[in-house]
Amino acid sequence: MATAVFKQVTRNLGNLCLGGMLIGGSALAGALVGLAVSFNDLPDVRILKGYTPAETSYFYDINGELIARLHGDVNREVVPLSRISPNLKRSILAIEDAYFYSHNGINPAGIIRATLVNLRSRETLEGGSTLTQQLVKNLFLSSERSINRKVAEAVLAMRIEQVFTKDQILEMYLNQVYWGRNTNGAETAAQNYFNKSAADLTLAEAAMMAGVVQAPSVFNPLDNYKTAKFRQGLVLDRLEELGWATPAEVKAAKAAEIKLGKGTSYQASQVPYVSQAVSSELVEKFGQDLLLKGGLRVQTTIDLKLQRIAEQVINQGHRDLQNYGANAKQIALVAVDPKTGFVKALVGGVGSYEQNQFNRAVQSRRQIGSTFKPFVYYSAFSTGNYTPDSVIDDSPVNYPDGNELYSPRNYDNTFMGGISIRQAVAMSRNIPAIKLGQFVGLKKVIADCRKLGIVSPLDPVVSLPLGSADLTLLETAGAYATFANGGYKNKITLIARVTDSTGKVVLDNSPKPTLVLDPYAVAEVTDVLRGVITSGTGTQAILSGGRPVAGKTGTTSDFRDAWFVGYVPQLATAIWIGNDDYSQMSHGVTGGVYVAPIWRNFMEKALAGVAIENFVSPSDVTAKK
Repeated sequence: MATAVFKQVTRNLGNLCLGGMLIGGSALAGALVGLAVSFNDLPDVRILKGYTPAETSYFYDINGELIARLHGDVNREVVPLSRISPNLKRSILAIEDAYFYSHNGINPAGIIRATLVNLRSRETLEGGSTLTQQLVKNLFLSSERSINRKVAEAVLAMRIEQVFTKDQILEMYLNQVYWGRNTNGAETAAQNYFNKSAADLTLAEAAMMAGVVQAPSVFNPLDNYKTAKFRQGLVLDRLEELGWATPAEVKAAKAAEIKLGKGTSYQASQVPYVSQAVSSELVEKFGQDLLLKGGLRVQTTIDLKLQRIAEQVINQGHRDLQNYGANAKQIALVAVDPKTGFVKALVGGVGSYEQNQFNRAVQSRRQIGSTFKPFVYYSAFSTGNYTPDSVIDDSPVNYPDGNELYSPRNYDNTFMGGISIRQAVAMSRNIPAIKLGQFVGLKKVIADCRKLGIVSPLDPVVSLPLGSADLTLLETAGAYATFANGGYKNKITLIARVTDSTGKVVLDNSPKPTLVLDPYAVAEVTDVLRGVITSGTGTQAILSGGRPVAGKTGTTSDFRDAWFVGYVPQLATAIWIGNDDYSQMSHGVTGGVYVAPIWRNFMEKALAGVAIENFVSPSDVTAKK
């Protein structure tokens, strides 16, 4: 009985007030227009013509698969109105502003009408503010509750209506509104809640999304599905009441099964070390602000298939190292396509990225040991005074080092006398590399390293040919990739292409190979590095099917670092093992015994189905000349 009386009273009050408001609405609007003159310090709404909202940047692998979203405080993807489902447009208008296309920014009659509808139903079925007013509040005003703010909101809403069309306002609103769970805009919300584009929302999904807007933290379906389902029913009932949906459509939508997505707004990168490295490259080029707010679309060079292989192999390799008692707690990998300079896979370490974000593939500089020697041998071959069969004396030697003498030793503390460079490389003899460094000059060695893309500091000390310099895994892999590509260098990068939010290309790293080395000397380097695999310290890196491989082992004398870097014509890969605190691994942990098998495991899987390709031999280069 009480409920019936309440409904009758509100119905009568509504009829009286509504009639009065319809008569006085125009007068009130006119008064607000006059009042607008006194609000000269309000923002000029015309700035919205060039307004670009903060937008999430997206990273994709080389084949277009999404691997990461990157944003600051706002997670948003801006889409045109044409890419938003009509179901969502009418659902939003039904519950928020059914008279949007007939008012001029404010709707005094609508305020009273919404109040009465909500009183009758004892639920918030209609909002009092127009969509235009809500847009103004989101873009220009604080959340302060005061008469002045409401008047300013009304004035700005009317100004916006004078400058923009209704469709333009609706588009801005749908891209601006907050939908809960760290999502702004219809597209991001649709992806977050239903794992689909806003263009593809069904009536059932659209109605549920529209019901979220009034209280996103409470009404969103991932946090409170029961409430979201109830709100969906209210929106659908309103659509039927307005005649914007038939009873049959409403009934079907209420009964439709809702398949919720897993929620994308808090998803971490699929490949965090890759995303970190890509972000660093982008920040250096464009700055952090554009990366986090500019809506960049970044096509990385990473091939997710190879990346997953690399991660699996590295994790297995790490377990094997522990089982072998190697005392190597970390391991990293970089694989580069020599023909493009594109990084195809990158593993920055093992263990939880959240707990340790140090990227050993790009941030760590470590001594590379004998992995440096091919750079010295290239310098020697490029002078024309040495060939792989030139004889070098592997005998004791001393060099001044301040007030002392530096007496380099071989790994096994033996000396072999006169041996060919081919033998010296295969067996990783130290004395021949030291002597060649002195013969050709360390300044030339360093200059050749710069041609290969090595940017880390290199001091012209006697021990440089033995890898006393600290290099990153990325630049080492890139240098070997230049050998694999016959002396033609590409920029080593993790980014293939970047477009801005409008689709304009802002960065294009299409391969531009440049000949930086003597092809004949490069062919000789590859020739001797093949001997490392067939009969030297790298036999653990032999690949199946007779596939030609060139590579070099590397181990520091104190067992703090062990490397293997090798290549085929289609792929160059570098792997490092060691400890972040520079503590020693177990005695006898070498690149040839412990790292080469991991390299082989990765390459076998990465090259499955890839045709075997032969290297260019020195005689081939001569024939071309």
